[in-house]
Amino acid sequence: MPKPITPLVAVDAVIKYSENSIVLIRRKNHPYKGELALPGGFVEVGENVEDACIREAYEETNINVTIRKLIGVFSAPNRDPRGHNISIAFLCEPLTGSEKPLAKDDALSLEIVNLTDISRLKLAFDHKDIINASGIIKN
Repeated sequence: MPKPITPLVAVDAVIKYSENSIVLIRRKNHPYKGELALPGGFVEVGENVEDACIREAYEETNINVTIRKLIGVFSAPNRDPRGHNISIAFLCEPLTGSEKPLAKDDALSLEIVNLTDISRLKLAFDHKDIINASGIIKN
């Protein structure tokens, strides 16, 4: 039986850095090269999504995180120009005594962004929707 063609699975981390800020990266690679995005990436074979989120957050930001809650599953077939990719998004916080934030791996740079600025920013993929779904921005 041939292997079915299915969407890829990714994770995104909304890292609440302080009461009023989150961590965003500038993407090093296409798509959306140079644009702001949430830290995240693809789940590896044999890895659960929670571990993938923690790994990707550290690989791109140098921040060890703990997951606080599941934000949701984002599965619109057109959410990623590379193809149908499903993202599972988590609200995270840095572990106490975590390393200094630093852009690494697929991140060109890293920014700590005030939550009041999110509505004015252009973000890659559907990351603004993910942040809004997280419930951390108070209206």
